[in-house]
Amino acid sequence: MTLLFDGPAIPVHGTAAGARTIGDMFRRRAARSASSPAFFEKRSGMFLPVTWDEAYRRAARVARGLLSLAKPGDRVAICGPTQVPWATYDLGAQLATIVSFGIYPQQTVEQVRYLLDHAEARVVIVDGDDEIETVLAAARELPGLAAIVPWTDAAYARFKDRDPRVRPPEVLAGEPLDEAEIDRLASAAAPSDVALFIYTSGTTGPPKGAMISHFNVLSLLEASERQQRLLQSDLSLNFLPMAHAAERILGFYGRVSGGVPGAYAESTATVLDDLRAVRPTVFGSVPRIFEKAHARIHSELEKRPKALQRLFHWGVSVGVARVRKELAGASPPLLDPRFALADALFFKRIRDVFGGRIRMMVTGAAPTALAILEFFWAAGLPIYEAFGMTEATVVTHLNRPGEVKLGTVGRVIAPMEAKIADDGEVLLRGPFVFQGYFKNEAATREALEGGWLHTGDVGRIDADGYLSITDRKKHLIITAGGKNLAPANIEKAIKEEDPLISHVLAHGDKRNFVSAILAPSPIETLEWGVQRGLCTKEVLEARQKELLANPTARTQALADAMAPIVAHPELRERLRAAVRRGNAKLAHVEHVRRFFVIERDFSQEAGELTPTMKVRRKEVEKTYAAKFDLLYDDPSFGLDA
Repeated sequence: MTLLFDGPAIPVHGTAAGARTIGDMFRRRAARSASSPAFFEKRSGMFLPVTWDEAYRRAARVARGLLSLAKPGDRVAICGPTQVPWATYDLGAQLATIVSFGIYPQQTVEQVRYLLDHAEARVVIVDGDDEIETVLAAARELPGLAAIVPWTDAAYARFKDRDPRVRPPEVLAGEPLDEAEIDRLASAAAPSDVALFIYTSGTTGPPKGAMISHFNVLSLLEASERQQRLLQSDLSLNFLPMAHAAERILGFYGRVSGGVPGAYAESTATVLDDLRAVRPTVFGSVPRIFEKAHARIHSELEKRPKALQRLFHWGVSVGVARVRKELAGASPPLLDPRFALADALFFKRIRDVFGGRIRMMVTGAAPTALAILEFFWAAGLPIYEAFGMTEATVVTHLNRPGEVKLGTVGRVIAPMEAKIADDGEVLLRGPFVFQGYFKNEAATREALEGGWLHTGDVGRIDADGYLSITDRKKHLIITAGGKNLAPANIEKAIKEEDPLISHVLAHGDKRNFVSAILAPSPIETLEWGVQRGLCTKEVLEARQKELLANPTARTQALADAMAPIVAHPELRERLRAAVRRGNAKLAHVEHVRRFFVIERDFSQEAGELTPTMKVRRKEVEKTYAAKFDLLYDDPSFGLDA
């Protein structure tokens, strides 16, 4: 089924301005847009609308149920897929002025126990048998947890006898909380009250609970609506984890304020199909998605005749040249037969993969290679890079329509302020800055030293006010010769040279030269192996199905399938060539002189990636410390660039 949503193509009028709480913002939206679609949920293969009025009534039922289990200010955890129920439970908590926080699926018992215990959660609402099993195991040592509520009746029936705290989902589906009580709760809450906990990814230690107030969220949304220029005709497709700060605050709450409907992908495995069915106009994602799409396109291109490859590269060069002129302020010719040909042959097909109606894509969390940005802009899929952090309520800088400088994360969103410290660190000040870390005053003082939020990112601001991020301050490499190097620049230069490379980790602190680990990209590597008889199509299809169902999975079966391919001399020579091409873009001192290739991609299971797919650099360097030593001490180990 093709879903078309055709509202008026005029700017949205958000309900964040003037609202007292997030729940108040939601109630204003429901009143203003009662009969318009708030969500589209996929049922029996069809995307069916849920109006704002219905979404409000569902959330009011959740609010009443939660208040029978907890009191305003208590914490409720939500663990499950990015679907309408997640949104409903969260909005119900906000109407009840209960602090809500998300738990990423597929965490360990110890990780879930830590979050529930640290947050002093009273209620956890959880979907999926595996996740319920994890929560039950974690809850054994948590007497303060009052209720465990499965999402479905079927799950309740399977687990109700396992723990007396398991409650039926009907507890959150009774009569709606009456309007007088919702009024009273909203009046009793202060805008400065904490609305959310967002737990950091924990790349350097246990996750910290960032306390985000109603005022933080409402200030951000009111300011960002003036920058993003959403339209009442817009429609989004949503699949990123709701425990992720960007999806939760800028994406989800942003749609609530603006009245922009969101369609929820059936699962991560169906995103491509759902894009074609939903045909969204706006699409937000982490850079990894665009990197993988770019790699996939070029991987498929390698299978085509050389003549077609040359034609494709010609078309991209034409499109990129046009984009550069346009962003520099020059008007490209309206009738350009070269671009029209490239568009008809290639770019339209790429747009169709994303549904054919995208007018704006937004990304952040990590830098995106300039070549990838220019490629998608050339294809008519403009990606607007943003910058922020959980502690600054997600976003403080944006490239915006008419004000774009590719390779930067844009200008600061007023009334926020940004400056660069003497050591290069990006500092922030203003209404988006969080309330501190829950039960961690020392970390709060350190983060807010001198009245500015210390981001931990190193960057520079150009004469036009555009911010460029160089790297994480704590990641800087200081070589034995005293040179300060940004590993992100080195890693990006090499990774973008070949779609077979999933991750690069540069190493060299207190060393004589820079070395690196290369982690192969699973699907592209297996496809390369199939073409050379090193892997069967059946194995490829099985591992592809596995990864579509769980993109973070790195099973032993996958590692076993990749091992003989990664060991093949031809692949290693190909990766050596990619390293050399990457080095050619870097200063001599940044060159990767030696490297080794591991037999699998980095994994969350091995502790090498966070739930948001960020590399835990210290963990990786600890795991591979002996191999790094060998790179420097044993010429027979690894590869010379």
